Amino acid sequence: MAVVLTVLVLFLAGFLAGFILLVIGAINLDFTNSEIPPGVTQPVKLRIIHIILICTAVVGKILENIGICTQLNFVRYIQGRKTLGADPKLFIEDLWFEKVPVRIYQPKTPSASQRRGVMFFHGGGWVFGSLETHEELCRFIARESESVVVSVGYRLAPEHKYPAAYEDCLSATQHFLQHLQHYAVDPARVTVCGDSAGGNLAAAVSQTLAGRSDLPRLRAQILIYPGLQALDFNLPSYQQNRGVPPLFRERAAFYMLQYLNGNAIKLEEVLEGSHIPVDIKLKYRKWVSPDNIPEEFKVRGYKPRVLLDCTTEIFETVKRFCEPNLCPLLAEDAIIQQLPESFILTCEYDVLRDDGLLYKKRLEDNGVPVTWYHIKDGFHGIINSFNSDWLSFPAGKRGLDNIV
Repeated sequence: MAVVLTVLVLFLAGFLAGFILLVIGAINLDFTNSEIPPGVTQPVKLRIIHIILICTAVVGKILENIGICTQLNFVRYIQGRKTLGADPKLFIEDLWFEKVPVRIYQPKTPSASQRRGVMFFHGGGWVFGSLETHEELCRFIARESESVVVSVGYRLAPEHKYPAAYEDCLSATQHFLQHLQHYAVDPARVTVCGDSAGGNLAAAVSQTLAGRSDLPRLRAQILIYPGLQALDFNLPSYQQNRGVPPLFRERAAFYMLQYLNGNAIKLEEVLEGSHIPVDIKLKYRKWVSPDNIPEEFKVRGYKPRVLLDCTTEIFETVKRFCEPNLCPLLAEDAIIQQLPESFILTCEYDVLRDDGLLYKKRLEDNGVPVTWYHIKDGFHGIINSFNSDWLSFPAGKRGLDNIV
């Protein structure tokens, strides 16, 4: 018995030592490949958040290697495990709109008139995120704006490739617009809203519904640091913030490919810009170009890149990047001109900053009213930290207050 216990202790000690070495190695790699810009307020908090994310990924990889579960499912589980109790100010109900799971937040206080409605699409690179990960955010929006908020649990990649997430968000929004009377929502005051990948989905849904005469017209779209294109991952913000956690430049392209194809094949070509033919790049250059980025956003070390061509084989794997339902920045002017009033939030230290800036210019050039809020000391995902106890950032709360 003593021998068995000794062996077990040695095994556990070895396992623990190996785990610690893996974590230390991952953290060392993080410090090598990442950068916390001096302009970020409370940089230590951001570093801690990033280390927590790394540790979660390492544990997930260990569990995958020993056959317990996949790394992907472990990370999803950890992200969504925080459960909140009942909210004294809200009725909260889980339903299905068609075949799409949704969570509805309705203020309990009586209203003399019909309420606003908000369709909310969560972020997470189309791979992560859920009704649970954005629960606090949706509760806050519903309480503070006294709106009926519908959070959409769309299907995730890589199990469900494009256009699954888009189709789910569109289907849920159409259902809501057709049944507004059930929730006492004003048909003239329905907004679509989303952060990161959710901002992409909100923009795509808004474009699709822009020309529909059989449904109430959307009142507004709220796009929180959205990813809106996959033609150029070398815009100024992608170069300047390539190593700023939690969203590295490489990860942004990785998530796009996971959503598109269910894998990250051709990642290097996408990063270097050799995945789209030159003639197509030139076609869209009027919309996707560093020339359309204000000079003030190029001062932190931007270097213009030479246009690279690509092979037919590579383009075949990513040609749907040219579809506006996947990359809303590429929609024609006739569609853009029909869009509702828009709110766009960007962060200075975010690879997706320039996607938001380019879309802001497109909307304004086509006569669409835009409210732009830029968090000068912000990074990708900062809004989600608004209520994270000692890891919260005041700038995230300011951004959320402006959204409300």
